[in-house]
Amino acid sequence: MSDSLDVITIGEAMAMFVATETGELRSVEHFIKRVAGAELNVATGLARLGLNVGWVSRVGDDSFGHFVLDSLKKEGIDAAGVTLDNRFATGFQLKSKVENGTDPIVEYFRKGSAASHLSTQDFHPAYFSSARHLHLSGVAAALSASSYDLLDHAASTLKAQGKTISFDPNLRPVLWKSEAEMVEKLNHLAFQANWVLPGLKEGMILTGQKTPEGIADFYLAHGVQAVVLKTGADGAWFKTASGEKGAVAAVKVDNVVDTVGAGDGFAVGVISALLEGKTLQQAVARGNKIGSLAIQVQGDSEGLPTRAQLSE
Repeated sequence: MSDSLDVITIGEAMAMFVATETGELRSVEHFIKRVAGAELNVATGLARLGLNVGWVSRVGDDSFGHFVLDSLKKEGIDAAGVTLDNRFATGFQLKSKVENGTDPIVEYFRKGSAASHLSTQDFHPAYFSSARHLHLSGVAAALSASSYDLLDHAASTLKAQGKTISFDPNLRPVLWKSEAEMVEKLNHLAFQANWVLPGLKEGMILTGQKTPEGIADFYLAHGVQAVVLKTGADGAWFKTASGEKGAVAAVKVDNVVDTVGAGDGFAVGVISALLEGKTLQQAVARGNKIGSLAIQVQGDSEGLPTRAQLSE
């Protein structure tokens, strides 16, 4: 266990089989094995930039689970908060290959996975308190009621300790019983965060507002310090509790290979820059840059840069 972490995040990792040829998944014969998971993508990106990152989860005591653990070690991510669970399996997914910039098809095999059994028993006070920042996502919140309770407990505890918290809604409607439950539960987490990072469409669903400023004001009124909205091809728009606001243009990408992971790359840029003391404008610009790098390669985290690559 590390004595001091920059960031802790909580989530599920799955083995991911990415098609090496285009076409329907049922017809594809060859795949490349990778690791997938929104929160793990963020942990990976932050670790590559030199931050000390801990990732909390459960994986099965199976080949996929050990594959995840090997990936953590390779990326230099602290795994002291990961439980090897011999009762439940590690989930996996299949992802299609696309070459026209559209979103790939992803099929998930995660029901009843080890990570869905995360609970407040996975909250180790000393470990979480060793971090100065907590990053949460709506994916882990949607896995199960017990996983949600862990996120809620971690957020309330670290907020009380004066740590900073970021929250990416990362909506997964299919994992919730209803849209109403999803909105209520995710907003409860968002209200505990310092920085909320929704996509524009996500913000509309969660707040009922139709404009970036309306969405931002909804969260700012509940104590959030800054709201950064991903606005697609336009880039991003932000507003702070002090009233500072602005748009940051997107980085032009000529060849979009794989859109999955763009939002996670954006979060890596924003979080890392803010933890370094940079301005929100600078943080959003870095988010746009890393998001643009993430979509130029196949795979969820393969495009996330090292510190040297970011400076090139």
